[in-house]
Amino acid sequence: MSLLTIATPPNCGLDPQRWNSALDVVRTWTEQDRVPAAAVLVGRHGMTPGPQFFGRQRVDAKSPPLRDDAIFLIASITKPIVAMGAMLLIERGQLTLNDRVTDFLPEFGKKGKHGTTIRNLLTHTSGLPDMLPTNADLRRANAPLSEFVAGTCAVTPDFPPSRSVQYQSMGFAVLAAIMEQVSGMSCAEFLRHEFFQPLGMNDTRLGVPDDWFEGAQPTIDRIAEIRVPPDQVEASDWNWNSRYWRQLGAPWGGLLTTPLDLGQFAQLMLNNGRAGERQLLSPATVRESTGNQLAVMKEVPDEERRFRPWGLGWRLQWASHANSFGDLVSSKTYGHWGATGTLLWIDPEKDSFVMILSTQPLDPNGAPVQRVSNAIVGAFR
Repeated sequence: MSLLTIATPPNCGLDPQRWNSALDVVRTWTEQDRVPAAAVLVGRHGMTPGPQFFGRQRVDAKSPPLRDDAIFLIASITKPIVAMGAMLLIERGQLTLNDRVTDFLPEFGKKGKHGTTIRNLLTHTSGLPDMLPTNADLRRANAPLSEFVAGTCAVTPDFPPSRSVQYQSMGFAVLAAIMEQVSGMSCAEFLRHEFFQPLGMNDTRLGVPDDWFEGAQPTIDRIAEIRVPPDQVEASDWNWNSRYWRQLGAPWGGLLTTPLDLGQFAQLMLNNGRAGERQLLSPATVRESTGNQLAVMKEVPDEERRFRPWGLGWRLQWASHANSFGDLVSSKTYGHWGATGTLLWIDPEKDSFVMILSTQPLDPNGAPVQRVSNAIVGAFR
């Protein structure tokens, strides 16, 4: 089953000349080696011109062109997908946003964290760190997810819950552990059973299986190699391109997928959780997850609540921030960035989504990707 229909750019509501101009921006990136590889997918009103691929499969300049079945590591775009798994447990009555983490992980209550709730994990208001101080050591040792969770349970938060906002990948490590305890399945298994299989996302994995490495033409050959940042260049046994990282299934940034697979999930959100005859998520869940959750947190600084809002796992449009989703999206837009050079935004007002998946670590100010985002929206009719 596909929620997207392949159609010509005009039938997708795209001006052909402007659409081609937007794609030329990405093509130039790869030709100038600013980005080794990139893929673009746009969805409008349930239709798409299909994924557009640029660049090469590997970082080496002599590498073959990027495959049309390429798989990308999407980094932190993983977070909102994990969040929707947690929200599915909430709509089934198995969790509430105000449940305390210690109700499921008693060991988490150390060092002032007893009051932390599921809501805090989903809105980056827990005070937990983005990465543990021992992150590199754990990865160097090829540690399992349980050790990241144990390390997070032991840390002192940077502020009490609900008092401020601090981006926290480790909150999603804890959230995944709670999901496993409640559902009886690992986070990866739960997402595959509830979302990926029903949506036909057959090339999507949170932690790739051993069989992806087997055979004369292993599936891992389809994974686009990332130009890793300087601190990972000598870390071939644990960097983003390593077998360890690809199999770890980090719930804060380990999802591997294709543009069309991820497009299925984006369209599910635009469809208010409906996939054909099945309601995979309730409309109420989608609505709540994509609204400003900080608005009711009176102790969060006003600047965060008004100008840098978060939904539940989803980042909302930060119009005045360097890392906005672009200058032409509506105020209702939500999405996420990924450190490997990825962006997904969904605009219910325009009934559209845009994803840009690349293999070049994200520019700190996001400007190059924003320019492409603007050019794509400029092609909307």
